[in-house]
Formats: sequence, C-alpha cells, structure tokens
Amino acid sequence: MSLAKNRKAYYDYEIIDKFEAGIILNGPEIKSIRNSNLSISESRVIINKGEAWLIGCHVAEYKFDSSSANYDPIRERKLLLHKKQIDRLGGTKSQQGLTIIPLSVYLKRNLVKIEIALARGKKKFDKRASIKEKDSNRDIARVLKNKNN
Repeated sequence: MSLAKNRKAYYDYEIIDKFEAGIILNGPEIKSIRNSNLSISESRVIINKGEAWLIGCHVAEYKFDSSSANYDPIRERKLLLHKKQIDRLGGTKSQQGLTIIPLSVYLKRNLVKIEIALARGKKKFDKRASIKEKDSNRDIARVLKNKNN
C-alpha cells in the first residue's frame, strides 16, 4: 500500500539503482504517515558518518497527539540500510552528478518502508525527449485501441 510517491523524480532524474530502506519514526509520526500526511517531493538522502539520513521529508503533526508541543515536521530521520548498501551508495554518490532521492513510501507488513534511488539529474533536452517519447507511446496505444474495436 503506497502512502506517498515522488512523481517528479522520474521526470527530473534518470534512475540508476533502487534500494528499500526502513525509517526510524516516533509514535505520532507513524500514525500521521498511516493517514498519508507526508510529502517526500522536496526531500533527499545524505550519507553522513556511515549512516543514511532522510532530509526535508515533511510529516504533518498528528492531530490527536497531546504531547506535540515542540514537534518539528521536517526533522532529519535516520534510514535503516545494510552497511554494504550504505557503502555502495556513498561510494557511487561520490561520482559527479549523482544524488540519492526518495521515490515512494509504503507499508510492508505494518512497517513503513521507503524506496530510495541513486539517480542522475536530467538535462532540459533529456526531459523534452522523455515527454516526446511518452506522447508518442500514448498516441500508439490510442491507435491500437481504436484498431481493435
């Protein structure tokens, strides 16, 4: 069950490799995420001292929580990855032009998981080419659908 998707990721970036990670949350945050009160469109992942951190993810305050006096909705959240995965991400990210972005947040056996990707930013002409390809595929599908009827 998908809770949030980063739709602009596929438009702005060329996805090289995908990883699944756990995320460390507190009680009211998990309840808020289960209600789909989060946004990952402006977030990114950094590797710092052998740990992966999710930066810029906005998790709205859970409205039924009584202990939310000093709640920070955009705090840094630690991601749970294997050491080999973190080393691989950190090593390949050191290449110029690569970044780590979140693609989606979903539930897997009552645990919140986040799909992250190692990605390279697209240039403007690459974006135009992908739009052109998507339009042509849509036109071809439309013609085939009408031909079958």
